[in-house]
Amino acid sequence: MENRHSVKFIPIDPVAHRDIAIRFRRDSYLVSFGTNQYLYVDEYLQFLREKITKHPDGFVLVEEGEELIGQIELSIREYKGREIGYVHLYYLIPSKRGKGYGIVLQDYARDFFQKHQVPEFHLRVSPTNKQARAFYKKLGMKESGLEIDGKVIRMIGKV
Repeated sequence: MENRHSVKFIPIDPVAHRDIAIRFRRDSYLVSFGTNQYLYVDEYLQFLREKITKHPDGFVLVEEGEELIGQIELSIREYKGREIGYVHLYYLIPSKRGKGYGIVLQDYARDFFQKHQVPEFHLRVSPTNKQARAFYKKLGMKESGLEIDGKVIRMIGKV
C-alpha cells in the first residue's frame, strides 16, 4: 500500500525486525511518559508474536525510501461486551512528526478497522503527551476518561 508520502507498510517480522521494533517502542515510552524503564523487552516481544499471529496486517513498519520511519500496532478486541478497534501504537521518528505523516498512519488504521467492520477504535495516551492528544482531537477523537490510576487517557474515534 502506498500513499501521498510514498510510504510503504511492511508487516513486522518479530525476528528480523526485533531491534527496530524495540527501538521505536522505547522511544514511544520516552515521549509519552518521560522514561522507557517500564518497557519489558521479553514481554513486548511475546505481545508482538501473539498479536501478529491474529492480526498480521495490523502490525507494520512504515518505510519511506530506504528508511524505516514509523510503526503501527493495531488489533481488534472486546471492550464492554462489544468488538472495537484498538491502536496499541502510532509511532513516527522525530524528524517526521508534525509533517502530515500521522494522517497517513491514521488512514492505514481506518482501512484496517473498516476491513474488520468495527464501528469505533480506542487508544490510550499519556496526559502529558500534549502533541499526541491534540493530534487525536484533530482527528475527531474524544477523551473518555482516565485509566490505570490516571496514567493514561482513553480516547475513542469513529471508523
